[in-house]
Amino acid sequence: MRAAVIFGLGTSPPELELFKANSPTEWLDGVPAASGEADAILIFGGDGTIHRHLPALVRLQLPLLIVPAGSGNDFARALKLRSLQDSVRAWRDFEAGRIEARAIDLGVIVPTTSPERTHFFCCVAGIGLDAAAAGRANQMPRWLRGHGGYALALLSLLVKLPAFSLRLTQFSEMGEIESEKPTLLAAFANTQFYGDGMRIAPEADFADGKLDICRINPLNPFRLFCLFPTVYFGRHLQVPEVEYSRAERVLVQTETPREIYADGEFVSETPAEISVAPRALRVIY
Repeated sequence: MRAAVIFGLGTSPPELELFKANSPTEWLDGVPAASGEADAILIFGGDGTIHRHLPALVRLQLPLLIVPAGSGNDFARALKLRSLQDSVRAWRDFEAGRIEARAIDLGVIVPTTSPERTHFFCCVAGIGLDAAAAGRANQMPRWLRGHGGYALALLSLLVKLPAFSLRLTQFSEMGEIESEKPTLLAAFANTQFYGDGMRIAPEADFADGKLDICRINPLNPFRLFCLFPTVYFGRHLQVPEVEYSRAERVLVQTETPREIYADGEFVSETPAEISVAPRALRVIY
């Protein structure tokens, strides 16, 4: 077996030693040019590293193992790979033929003004409060981002960021539903987690071919501050100002262009269509 290894920011070859121990695998460095050059890919890093490599991973269709080593590891968390040891165990099982890679969905963002551009995401895309927090967190030192940086950024914005008018047109087997209203945050989820452990979409399933959509309508600052910690446990869905739905695709429009972040990275601006690419990625977990 041949495995290609991608090291994200802050990771290095010594971290591969546990995988190499007593392993028959031949280890290659970097993204393969073609699928025939490797049998699997390992990524050492977090959501941002995975996000940047998704176009190549989708094209290659090689089994992928995530080793959580970034400032945010929400995709690995969704796969129940919470530590280096979890990833080593999964790799040993895959290497020995005890498990196979499983196909999961990815999210897709296509800007309306540039329909030729397709952006994949593995976890959650968002606009409003969460996008602003992601942008602020990305300006922090890496060590701070990995120790609650997103939460700190979000807390600092809770009483500052105004609501904005958001029109969502959702498409599903039930038909087309359109709504326009003031909004603080809208998240479009392929997995449950973002922001380093927040369960913004506690019912999300990365193999159902659908996006879970969480929309938070305006709240006074005190209630919004109280809502914040409940997101870590998925209990925010009990709040009347929180709307939760599911769709195969959604058209996102705002009065003026607003930034869309996905997997903690800036992707594009509104207007855009966000949808699902079913079974687009093969993962080992």
